[in-house]
Amino acid sequence: MTNFNSVNDILDFAIKNEQEAQKFYAELAAVATRSGSKELFESFVMEEKRHEEKLKAVKEGKAIASAEGKVTDLKISDYVVDAPATPDMDFQKSLILAMKKEKAAFMLYTNLSKRVEGELKDIFLALAQEEAKHKLYFETEYDEHVLTDN
Repeated sequence: MTNFNSVNDILDFAIKNEQEAQKFYAELAAVATRSGSKELFESFVMEEKRHEEKLKAVKEGKAIASAEGKVTDLKISDYVVDAPATPDMDFQKSLILAMKKEKAAFMLYTNLSKRVEGELKDIFLALAQEEAKHKLYFETEYDEHVLTDN
């Protein structure tokens, strides 16, 4: 993991990560062909934008977040193969990429929470739980629409 010299370095890193997630979901939305999947991925662009705004507010000293209860992990993403993003990507591959991205974001915020104390630790734990919720959502979509379609 990257070495950080200050809390602002950590927050800048997390903000950049959220901006990259927005771009990722916008790209998935752009290549989506299944009914409703474009809107699904666009809604996650907005989710990640909210995370970015939360982090920026924290950096400016305007907001504090708290972690909510533990989110269930179906572990589906642990057993699916990575697929590169391509313009002709189907819904299944899009969901796999989204699950993997959310798992990585969860791990990132969990690891960042171990590097800080106090309120910032709570903020990162709260963001980790939000990313876990996103992953669960994509796993549920996979379970309901991919595993049952076969």
